[in-house]
Amino acid sequence: MAEFISFVVPTQSDKVLLVWELSAGPPAEALRHSLSTAFSQFGLLYSVRVFPNAAVARPGFYAIIKFYSSRDAQRAQKACDGKPLFQTSPVKVRLSTRHKAPRHQAFALNSSRCQELANYYFGFNGWSKRILKLQELSGVEDEALSGPVRKPSLKFFCAVEVVLPSYGCRSPGVGIAEEPLHQLEEGQPSFLMKRKKAQKLAIQSALSDAFQKLAIVALESGKVAVEYIPSEESIDAGSEEELQSLIQTLYR
Repeated sequence: MAEFISFVVPTQSDKVLLVWELSAGPPAEALRHSLSTAFSQFGLLYSVRVFPNAAVARPGFYAIIKFYSSRDAQRAQKACDGKPLFQTSPVKVRLSTRHKAPRHQAFALNSSRCQELANYYFGFNGWSKRILKLQELSGVEDEALSGPVRKPSLKFFCAVEVVLPSYGCRSPGVGIAEEPLHQLEEGQPSFLMKRKKAQKLAIQSALSDAFQKLAIVALESGKVAVEYIPSEESIDAGSEEELQSLIQTLYR
């Protein structure tokens, strides 16, 4: 059976493992590293969090581990439950029955996480991004502003395209980022740094948006496919008119 993996924060209980009976000897950070090493053998991890046991329990730790893939999480649970792993006593591993979220609550991965997930399933050379437009919006803002005077800021609009050549797939994305300006930061070096930061954040926002329209299709055979799910706001990446219209729409 195929599994669909979206570029969102994993919250489903079948992707979350609870690990307890962890030794009280090593510090929490050392345990986190050991757990990451042990469980990453089964698939890409979103997070590994280690917590001390409650005061009423015996000294030790427990952990919450999130996978992107429910199939990987189930394999890890079966393989690691009752095994000592990196300590002398066995640990207990169960699929979570909590940490559920309503289906409509999906939090997009940031651009770094999106790229990590894409690299894992498509390979470092299996995809690329193309910046279609990077435009400062101060002029547009002045025209659209009709309320009280706002504090000065740098704002950029970015449109990108994620390209997966092996699958013949292209996914457009757009993003806006704003960086405030203050009187104490009016020097040229500070202004240039703010400008560069705003541009970078706009690109990151657009890249994350582009990945939200893609779903990884992981087959049991180990092969991977991709599904493109266009949104209602999808634009023609090659149309300058569409991009300008979208910029104006975002300011209404």
